[in-house]
Amino acid sequence: MTSLVIRSAQDAIAAVPYLLGFHPARSLVVIGFEGRSRGTCAVRLDLPSADAAGRVAAVLSGNGFARSLLLGYGPAGEVAEAARPMRAALAAAGVPVAEAIRVADGRWWSLTCDDVCCPPEGIPYDVHASTVAAEATFGGHVALADRAELVSSVQPLDGAARAAMHRATERAEQRCLARPPSSAEDDLAFVLAVLARARTGSRPTDDEVAWLGLLLADLRVRDETWTRLDADAPAADIAFWRDIVRRVDPAHVPAPASLLAFAAYSAGDGGLANVALQRALDTDPAYSMAVILREVVNAGIPPAKLRMRTASSPPADHRKAG
Repeated sequence: MTSLVIRSAQDAIAAVPYLLGFHPARSLVVIGFEGRSRGTCAVRLDLPSADAAGRVAAVLSGNGFARSLLLGYGPAGEVAEAARPMRAALAAAGVPVAEAIRVADGRWWSLTCDDVCCPPEGIPYDVHASTVAAEATFGGHVALADRAELVSSVQPLDGAARAAMHRATERAEQRCLARPPSSAEDDLAFVLAVLARARTGSRPTDDEVAWLGLLLADLRVRDETWTRLDADAPAADIAFWRDIVRRVDPAHVPAPASLLAFAAYSAGDGGLANVALQRALDTDPAYSMAVILREVVNAGIPPAKLRMRTASSPPADHRKAG
């Protein structure tokens, strides 16, 4: 979800990479707008995507959207075949498509009109002529080249950086075995201190990252950290948790990856939230915070409602299982 204002097909084309976090290819993108929900919601599907039409329509309708836009990226035949059932499902769910277009090679074609306003060679577009890209950039949104680059942005570092983190993790494990019993409050204070410094531009050391990874295995520490993420200005938290996810020992990824996913989703960056959740679930398919957040994302629950739920404390079941 985001507050970007889309007024035209060109605005929609300019907005999509920022709504998703990357430039789509061979995709069908549905944008919900107007109605009870504030802002917009973008859902991306790989082509072909006919089987998902009903689910997407239900998500947008269930979250109070009244109208939608449809953008297809790919060959004309594939886009048209995917767009037909999606338009029908959205109309049946009370979220009619205001405009459907195909985007390719710097041009767009309308899928809803056949008159002279839509030439067969398509209409050229210039995303820089739209204010949407500037608004998105100012709001902290980033559009990577493609989904592969987005996935790569949360993958573990390698080479000398990975070797250094391996040594730091061994030191942290030895420290953990040798230290006297400590309280969750003391451990939380360390995590929050590292996060506070990161918000001012100070990158944590390898030893701090390794120690943080161990401490977040305590669900009380993780949950209390979760409630203190800055949902109103999440850019610094996103940068911090992405850095932690890439550097921490792979065995300790689920907690920081889930925290990254929450911060990203709070910022309206569903693409980053999804790839962060996948990293968490690849390590531990049963990690409850990641499982629950995956359900939240799939259901299209607005970030504002999620923030309301976690404002005082996470749901009780988060305290019982990873």
